[in-house]
This record gives sequence, structure tokens and C-alpha cells, in this order.
Amino acid sequence: MAGQAPDFWWQAPSWRSGLLSPLACIYGMVAARNLTKRTGARIDVPVLCIGNYTVGGAGKTPTAIYFAELARDEGFIPGIVSRGFGGNYNGVHLVDPETDSAKLVGDEPLLLARHASVAVCSDRSHAAEFLKIRGCDFIIMDDGFQSARLYADYALLVVDASRGIGNGKIIPAGPLRAPLDVQMAKTDGILRIGTQSAADDLVAQAQAAGKPTFDAVLQASSKSDLAEGQWLAFAGIGNPEKFFFSLRTSGASIGVTREFADHHPFTAQDIAQLRDEAALKKLRLITTAKDYVRLASQPEMDRSFIESLSVLDVELSFTDKNAAKTIFETVLQRFEARQ
Repeated sequence: MAGQAPDFWWQAPSWRSGLLSPLACIYGMVAARNLTKRTGARIDVPVLCIGNYTVGGAGKTPTAIYFAELARDEGFIPGIVSRGFGGNYNGVHLVDPETDSAKLVGDEPLLLARHASVAVCSDRSHAAEFLKIRGCDFIIMDDGFQSARLYADYALLVVDASRGIGNGKIIPAGPLRAPLDVQMAKTDGILRIGTQSAADDLVAQAQAAGKPTFDAVLQASSKSDLAEGQWLAFAGIGNPEKFFFSLRTSGASIGVTREFADHHPFTAQDIAQLRDEAALKKLRLITTAKDYVRLASQPEMDRSFIESLSVLDVELSFTDKNAAKTIFETVLQRFEARQ
């Protein structure tokens, strides 16, 4: 579907990636210069960047939520800065999860705003200063690793264990957002999410370069009725297969899956087709938390459809229970060192 990453990005290098390699070379040169030449603005609070090497979903949002809650548990007031994919705001805007729409601020900021103060701006450094003035004393960057607009005390790169870095090529020949060696040099730690093996080579490369690596999984935060009946599962996220996998491993029986492009703006026709297919096949409808907030924020959306949806809420769980605290304390130590 339009807006989805091409399938060949996640397969072995082919003639398609080879054909696009000249464009990838140009893109990579620009991206590398942005990463190495820019000096990010420094603000007087600790900053943790949650990024990824590739386009598409890797698990940044649940990771940002995890560290926001950890910061709060440690006595800090967390704030999250985001560019707001697809958002339509000029300047800095404080996200209100009750009144803002995904069209206005982006779906990820809407979801994140349930857990911490979120400011969206095309320049994350301005958003960070805004949150600092409002009392936030621990900033989490949702993405932004490649833009280098805001200095981060620690850059944690999230990798999907089921996809890794795909064919290892740079956009548009593959999913990499900049040359891997340049990104690796700027990385402080890697978080592999999932138990599959597609990211094993990347993790080994990071370890050989002396980068700390961590492991985590996404778990359903509530499995109360997932085993009841059959489901029509639909998602408009970076990697819908990760959502379907989480459902199955949580005990859900999936009758039908429907994939939409990442950040897909659902239409009345989409809703009618989903509702009709579910009714015809006697299936229950379930989607992701991100899709749910996007749907619920559309004022023209049929409220009865929203109320009929079940939502799979997931949470991050580290394999090593001390890992997150180690990352958090390193952020604080590096912040203190630059004072």
C-alpha cells in the first residue's frame, strides 16, 4: 500500500536495491554529513534519545514510555519531545491527549501524551526548552537521532529482532536512514526487541565495536479476553507483523489480518469494509493502541465503531531487570559530566 516500506528492503539484496544504489549513495552522503557535522543544542537537563537505524516500526514508542515511567519512579518529571509525524503545527505545541487530533500533532505524540508531557515541534531543541520551562527535568527524544538538532547525553538505538536492518542498504535502496558505520559511531547503546535472530549480526557488530547491547520483549499488558473467539486484527503501523505476532503469542486466534500504511488516516470506506468483513465472518475487531488513538481523535469517526474495538496494549520488558536502570544512570552521569 502507499506509504509502506517496499518488501525488498527486508529481503536479501536484489537487482532492485542495486538499481537504486546511486540514489542511496547521495542520500547517505547527506545523512552522514548531518550526523557528523551538526552540533546539537544543549539544554540544562538530562536528555535520552530513543532512535533507530531504519525507517519503520522498531519499538521506539513503548521504549520511550518505559523510560518516562522509570524517570518518574526515580523522582524526575519526564517530558517527551517529538517532531510529530504528519502533524500540522507551527512552533511548539504541548499535546493534549483529550482534545488534539492525530492529524494535528501525529499519532505517536497522542499515545505518548497519556504517559508524560509531550511537546511537538519541527525543531526538537525548541520543544525541549519549552518542556524544561514547564518544569520537566528529564527529556526523552522520540526519534531524532539522525537530525542531531538536540544534543543527547545517551543515544539508545532500538532494533526489531524480527527485521534487523533489512538488506543493509541506505534509502531508497534499503531501510537504513544513514550509513551504518556513521550511525554506529554515534550510538551509545543498542536495544534489541524480540527473540528472533534477524538482528544478531548487528548486535555482534555493535559488541565488537564496544557498544553495550540490551534485550527486551513486548508483552501484552492485559490478556483478559484475547483467547475468547476469533479476531480480525488490523494495523497501520511501521511493522504490522509485529502486532500480529504479539497477538498470537498472547493467545489470540486470528481469523483475518488487514495491513495499512504507517500512520494511515482511516476513511469511512476503510471502516465500513472492516466492520462488514468482521460481521460477515463473525470476528471481533482488534487494533494497536497507536491506531486506536488515531481513530478516536478523528471527530468524524463513527463512535459506535470506536466503542466496538478491542486494543492490544503492549509494554516493554527488559530481559535483564537491571539494564534499564543502568541506561538511566548513565544518562544522568553524562549529564553531570557536561555541567
